[in-house]
Amino acid sequence: MRIAVLSRNPDLYSTRRLVEAAEARGHEVQILDTLRCTAHLTARGPEVHYEGARLDPPDAIIPRVGASITFYGLSIVRQFEAMGVWTLNGAVGITRSRDKLRAHQFLARKGIALPRTAFAHKADDAADLITSVGGPPVIVKLLEGTQGVGVVLCETKKAAESVIQAFRGMKAYLLVQEFIKEAGGADVRLFVVGDRVIAGMKRQGAEGEFRSNLHRGGSASQIKISPEERKTAVAACKALGLKVAGVDVLQSERGPLVLEVNSSPGLEGIETSTGKDVAGAVVSFVEKSLAGRAASAS
Repeated sequence: MRIAVLSRNPDLYSTRRLVEAAEARGHEVQILDTLRCTAHLTARGPEVHYEGARLDPPDAIIPRVGASITFYGLSIVRQFEAMGVWTLNGAVGITRSRDKLRAHQFLARKGIALPRTAFAHKADDAADLITSVGGPPVIVKLLEGTQGVGVVLCETKKAAESVIQAFRGMKAYLLVQEFIKEAGGADVRLFVVGDRVIAGMKRQGAEGEFRSNLHRGGSASQIKISPEERKTAVAACKALGLKVAGVDVLQSERGPLVLEVNSSPGLEGIETSTGKDVAGAVVSFVEKSLAGRAASAS
């Protein structure tokens, strides 16, 4: 089987592990720098060219599209889909997950538990936003922030109003979200492959830090995953149309609450903290999916 990994950096842990896992199973793997791919629309049909030459379509692609190149990256993913190439996560699912508001709208529509969340156009509506999510303290977050950047904990109503006004003054769109105090600055990352949660870790924020992101000094440890957490994570992926994702949930008094769904989840933290071969599980899923596709076509 020929697999292409869309990644801008072949030295990233996640990229290296996916390549190692695929090659260990006898597959031919090519790393494609997403920004070096070009889409061509011709009378012969859609094509992808790489570094100036027409690319022989692989059997499958594994997109690792960074947030900074979402628009172009998804254009290339759609081009591969138009060519009939099987994609681990499709452009539609990735698009839904990248926009925090859109993702929350899809999740809420499916009845998946979330922290109370509000969104408005004008800073004048700040007071109503704050009240609607239960009052201070509240979380104010940019729609397109990543790795904890653009996420602010506001302890008072005045502080929240000031942050909302500042963000809107920069024409940035944001969400106001309920602060789950009992989570204690921790969340749970659940790694979903297909219809199963294959690994989970608890991420604890550094002392004095309410954000649990490992990039911000948080720590990770293996945990026992509850049936309700498993069910919630799988349902969240299905709601967004993702086959593989990292689902971040908060452990609250009313059960697991979905915080975010990451369509290109990192592998280093989850593999290191759990000791599980997550990359291998992803490649195994690719194999089974392509086998099922071939069986359906025959």
